[in-house]
Amino acid sequence: MGTENLKERTAKGIAWGAINNGTTQVLNLVFGIILARRLSEEDYGIVALLTIFTALAGCIQAAGFSQALANLKPPTKRDYNAVAWFNILAGCSIYIILFFCAPLIARFFEQPALTDVSRLVFLTIPISATGIVPNAMLWIELRNREQTIAGVTALIVSGCCGVWMAWNGWGYWSLAWQQVIFITVATIIKYVFTRWIPMLPVDFSPVRNMFRFSSKLLVTNMLTVVSQNVLTFIFGKLLPITTVGLYSQANKWNTMGSSLIANTMTQVAQPVLSNVTDEKERQERVFRKMLRFAAFLSFPLMLGLSLVAYEFIMLTVGPTWERCVPLLQILCVGGAFLPLHTLYQNFIISHSRSDIYLRLVSLQIVLQIGITLSLSSRGITVMVAAFSALNVLFTICWHYALRRIHPLKTLDALKDIIPFALIATVCMMITRYATLWTDTLWLLFTIRIILVTLLYLGILKLLHAQTLEECINFLFKKNKRQ
Repeated sequence: MGTENLKERTAKGIAWGAINNGTTQVLNLVFGIILARRLSEEDYGIVALLTIFTALAGCIQAAGFSQALANLKPPTKRDYNAVAWFNILAGCSIYIILFFCAPLIARFFEQPALTDVSRLVFLTIPISATGIVPNAMLWIELRNREQTIAGVTALIVSGCCGVWMAWNGWGYWSLAWQQVIFITVATIIKYVFTRWIPMLPVDFSPVRNMFRFSSKLLVTNMLTVVSQNVLTFIFGKLLPITTVGLYSQANKWNTMGSSLIANTMTQVAQPVLSNVTDEKERQERVFRKMLRFAAFLSFPLMLGLSLVAYEFIMLTVGPTWERCVPLLQILCVGGAFLPLHTLYQNFIISHSRSDIYLRLVSLQIVLQIGITLSLSSRGITVMVAAFSALNVLFTICWHYALRRIHPLKTLDALKDIIPFALIATVCMMITRYATLWTDTLWLLFTIRIILVTLLYLGILKLLHAQTLEECINFLFKKNKRQ
């Protein structure tokens, strides 16, 4: 793949990834606002308790084979077929196990409603298992346009169904059915785009060949899921279900913001980085450009969300959720660094070093659980603050893990990250104090967004920031072609 061709495909991939995730987050915002106004804290808490189980099951059924397929140059139909059948068998087996474990889950959290709800939500596992390979095909080939269409269509259909159910008094069932419908519609559309179906007979030898690499990713992905959902799990056992609902609401908006950047980068990072693993200087240039782009977007977005958290919650989901505002503000600070973690992880995986990835995520989850449990007597706010601080500091660990593979200078990484973080922070502080003259929510929300955006882009323009110039050039170049 030539340099220009790779640049063009990467740029298009990022552009479509941004459109995909941007549209997804807007739709999630709209549906989330409507649902939050119709549902209670208990409704959100009930469904949130199941997140860790569905996510862990999803890791087991995928078993890290999507990344393993991406590292093959190129994967064959035989490889795809073997992985597809493995995923389908694993997904169905996991569902059967969890179906019979549902009463135990309900008893553990002391929530009887979880028995029936979990059996519905767990249907997402075998359904999504059938779509892992078509999704991997689109991802490896950087066909983000098709992924965008599938994701957005599924979100609109499932969101409309969820809103209709909530409006008609279905409560937490509306959230459960929304998940099942989303996975079903997205999977069907991806099969239509790839025009591929698993065939018989099946040869599982490619799975065995990939398992050494993918098994480490499997364990790592499972630990990552635990890391992302450990607070919900702990809160579900130690705190009232309403508190779980408050945290779930705050974490939902935080995740929407950070995943907008992280998912955009993930859709192109590993396939692109895997193509240039044999050219160290070129791979470093590609990685640093992605790192700057992630920092350029992540810090103003997440710190900006923290700045307007109160106005955002009050204007959208209403006063019922006011108590989740401090949690959202704290989570956003740590969330600003998560897209950077994602890039470091993709770099490590592109070098087939899932062992390093595994060890580092293991360390992170041990620290998260230890810190959270040790502070459980201090209340939810303190636990969330410690969790967020660890996310910030763990960026250092990811950097030094990368240096075991590639001699990327720490000073170079700091030059790519720190300027955007500092400029975004200064802009937030200026905007906060410059808008103290009004307490009208809609006016304060609007002015703060406009002012902080103008300040941030204006400062970067004055400093001739390369990332901003590249974004502008790409947009104008695209418009000229059209």
